[in-house]
Amino acid sequence: MTSVPPAAIGEAYTDTTAWELLAELSDLGDRMAGHEGEAIAAELIADALETAGVSEVTETSFPVPGWWREGASLTIDHGGRTNVFDGSHELVELPGSPSGTVTGEIVDMGYGLPEDFEDVDLSGTIAMASSVTPDDYGRWVHRSEKYGYAAESGAEAFLFYNHLEGALPPTGGIGDTDGPGPIPAVGLSKELGARLSRHCDAIDDGGIDATLDVETRTEPATSRNVEGVIGPDTDEEVLYTAHLDAHDVGTGANDNGFGSALVVSVARILASIEDELETKVRFLVVGAEEVGLYGSYYWTHTHDLDRVKAVVNMDGAGYSRDLEVHTHGFDAIGEAFSEVSDEYGIPVAIEEGLRPHSDHWPFVQRGVPGAQGRSSSGGNDRGWGHTHGDTLDKLDPRDLRELAVLSAGGVAKLAEADRPVEGRSVEDVASEVVEERFDVGMKATGTWPFGDERSWPWADEL
Repeated sequence: MTSVPPAAIGEAYTDTTAWELLAELSDLGDRMAGHEGEAIAAELIADALETAGVSEVTETSFPVPGWWREGASLTIDHGGRTNVFDGSHELVELPGSPSGTVTGEIVDMGYGLPEDFEDVDLSGTIAMASSVTPDDYGRWVHRSEKYGYAAESGAEAFLFYNHLEGALPPTGGIGDTDGPGPIPAVGLSKELGARLSRHCDAIDDGGIDATLDVETRTEPATSRNVEGVIGPDTDEEVLYTAHLDAHDVGTGANDNGFGSALVVSVARILASIEDELETKVRFLVVGAEEVGLYGSYYWTHTHDLDRVKAVVNMDGAGYSRDLEVHTHGFDAIGEAFSEVSDEYGIPVAIEEGLRPHSDHWPFVQRGVPGAQGRSSSGGNDRGWGHTHGDTLDKLDPRDLRELAVLSAGGVAKLAEADRPVEGRSVEDVASEVVEERFDVGMKATGTWPFGDERSWPWADEL
């Protein structure tokens, strides 16, 4: 069994390289897909991987539908007064929103669950929904799903309000795979959302008059993936991945500068035992995750997936040092990390359910063994993620060090030549998607990836 030696672990706990990279990425500010900051981030990560001892480091460009925010305001008329909300602490455009000015009645759709929109005619209105999904609902309802239901029900604009106090307005992609979505959309702070909801509840017909004005710019853009390898030249390879892009509010320190820094830290650890690795390890940091998983989809369409033994994708790992590994039914990945947990005496939570919303998903949906590594947030939320508050001061370098050591241990074990990691049939994965009811949202948002209805970037290239 391949283990990370104590000397390498000790080096990981004293090395500051990855944390310094995380600070550099955070200081870029805007790493939105296709923007200049994302390109600079790719160069910084490529340089860091080379310094870490990774070979064959490359940057590969690919096209994405570029999107830039240029301003938004919400004007409401209530109680004989007019109020204008246009501060960045109150609202922010959702990436993929088209430009537009819409005047109509605000209708609060609560959680924005599929059943909330059944037989509801929202023609000419501005629909509003919370960012939270009830704990007992059984699955997470993504913002793009709520947005899609609003548009299908006839709403002419969409308001997505945070459920966390003081956490500022949430952003997040709602565009189609080839460009903007159908109706203007913004994220609202919890406080503004609560105010509007209170006004809606106080009126017999359930709404208040408002005007939403959104200005955005869209044009073709270029994103990029960064990758490199260590270990022997084997037919199989283990991938350790994260995404380098971030939303252009906040600094993307947690989501996902932390994951990018983890890739570099794990690369440094495993480079110190490169001669002991039995399978090639590829470090892959992809672009344009936040707007549709473009980088990971592009990679899966331009590489031989039969060579991928397993994928461990780090996204959402900055909340704590309590590692969770979501295996998507690939038990061998969970077993590898359970062994690491036993060896180091550090708990690692192994979760089996699907998480179809990050860069492991383009692999998993095609039966390739893939897991998402993240850390426990202690609640049903992403904290400061996707807001102006996603900044470096929320993070702890001790979490980065501990998660890097656990990740390196798990990847090293997955790279053992005599450790099989079995894939799953596409039909099996599709059945589980239906069983966990994620098919409802995927079909509603045009991202159902199975059969003749499949829809994702570059699908026609298969």
